[in-house]
Amino acid sequence: MPNPSNKPSLVTYVNDRIAVRMTIIFGSIWCVYAFLVFSLIPLAAPAWQNTLLYISNCIQLVALPALMVGNAVLSRGTDQRAAEDHAALIEILNDVRAEVGELKTVTNDLARKTDEVARRPPSEVLSISDEAVINVTDEAAPAAAPASAPTK
Repeated sequence: MPNPSNKPSLVTYVNDRIAVRMTIIFGSIWCVYAFLVFSLIPLAAPAWQNTLLYISNCIQLVALPALMVGNAVLSRGTDQRAAEDHAALIEILNDVRAEVGELKTVTNDLARKTDEVARRPPSEVLSISDEAVINVTDEAAPAAAPASAPTK
């Protein structure tokens, strides 16, 4: 039964440390080499085969649960990091949703204003600045008749 408090007891702490250490040791290549040499001992000393088989079975009976506990302890940290990452990603997602909502509002407002401007009748006077006013509907004034030409 797990300890409900946040701080593990000394026994739990020591057990977890031993399980993790055993998992690291059994997962190393040096352990593979040691078991390879251990498995070759009966070739050199056939009389020790029954004793070595007993020792081998004992190692397996201890190693399997130790590896399972070690993996469970190591996965606790991974599960906690995954939960923290999930919470951070949900917060980012909510921020993105809020920003997308603001962008939709701005886009809709811009589209509404653009539609209003497009529906307005064209202006006859165009002001580029405060000083210059151009009347778009003025036609060019007709050229004046020459004054020196007599009419008959």
